[in-house]
Amino acid sequence: MNRQRVNIGIIGGGLMGREIATALGRWHALVDHPVSPRLTAVCDTNPAALAWFDQIESVTTKVADYRDLLADDKIDVVYIAVRHDLHEQMYIDAIRAGKDLLGEKPFGIDLDAASAIAAATAEAPDVFVRCSSEMPFYPGAQAAIDHIRSDTLGDLIEASCGFSHSSDLDLSKPINWKRQRQYCGEAGVMNDLGMHVLHVPLRLGWHPTSVFAILQDLVPRRHDASGRLVDCDTFENATLVCQAPRPNATGGFPLTLTTKRIDPGQKNTWSLHVTGMQGGVSFSTREPRTLRVMESRRGEQVWQEVQMGSQSVWPTVTGGIFETGFSDAILQMWAVYLAERAGALGDRFGCVTMQEAVSSHAIFAAALESHRGQRAVTPSTAPALHV
Repeated sequence: MNRQRVNIGIIGGGLMGREIATALGRWHALVDHPVSPRLTAVCDTNPAALAWFDQIESVTTKVADYRDLLADDKIDVVYIAVRHDLHEQMYIDAIRAGKDLLGEKPFGIDLDAASAIAAATAEAPDVFVRCSSEMPFYPGAQAAIDHIRSDTLGDLIEASCGFSHSSDLDLSKPINWKRQRQYCGEAGVMNDLGMHVLHVPLRLGWHPTSVFAILQDLVPRRHDASGRLVDCDTFENATLVCQAPRPNATGGFPLTLTTKRIDPGQKNTWSLHVTGMQGGVSFSTREPRTLRVMESRRGEQVWQEVQMGSQSVWPTVTGGIFETGFSDAILQMWAVYLAERAGALGDRFGCVTMQEAVSSHAIFAAALESHRGQRAVTPSTAPALHV
């Protein structure tokens, strides 16, 4: 098979940068993928972070200034994983440098920043831009999406999508940039986790027409690295009660979106639950091998469990009976990104588009306004983007 060679550069060699590098190292697990990616360059201001990439033979360039990486004509695609306040400048610089981009969520610190990135993308129609969101690539999530799209649920009654962990439950945990508004953004946890819970609803056409938000700042102060008590001025938890239009029907249905950094008992859980007049479907990464499906049988409502295997959007050599995990979802996200870039994705589930990223920020902005006024708010309509 004649595969397209793609050279990749990473800007931000921390947790997610290392995760992406590892996923690219497992590329041979994908079956008949049209692209052959090669990680060739990494940028980070931390020498220790750069040193980790010494073990990857294909990495021949390591720089501290991201502009040096963008100036490298041999790099085709960049992955950027940096603080939210740095997104706007770095993403726009990458786009204007002609680099295809897979950027970490939330694609800007706020709606204005996301709109600026979208404008730069519109000015560079030959640049392929997508936003990172890996959780929907679990096989169980994909099976749930297929079930919803099959219309077997009937008219929708309600839906919920959430992402929770409990890392902020430890009050002795020192503050970091995600807990400071100037770096993470006023939307706080919504900026951090919100794209994960909006990826599927927006892709299914469930664009909220109203948002009522309950935002919680549960830990107003934390110690910094020196032990000094400083303001922890972002929201840890957000619950958005929305109304979304029913597909192919009149009226709307309640759509609940939750993002929580303090949800006792949850380590790192993404979930989707949907019910309709004829059935229901539910999946959670807490039980990644289990898809729950509800059907009516002889007048009874029956929830049944279907065991999930390893296969997701792009087929792999892994036996279908084996389980999957976070690293596999990352590999699937990259398989989908590079396949779509190559024009080979077809009708498979894709990565977050620029339009969806901007729409998510419009929803976060409505949630902030709702919280301030204690009322339901209609999100602004993002202009149509053909990017």
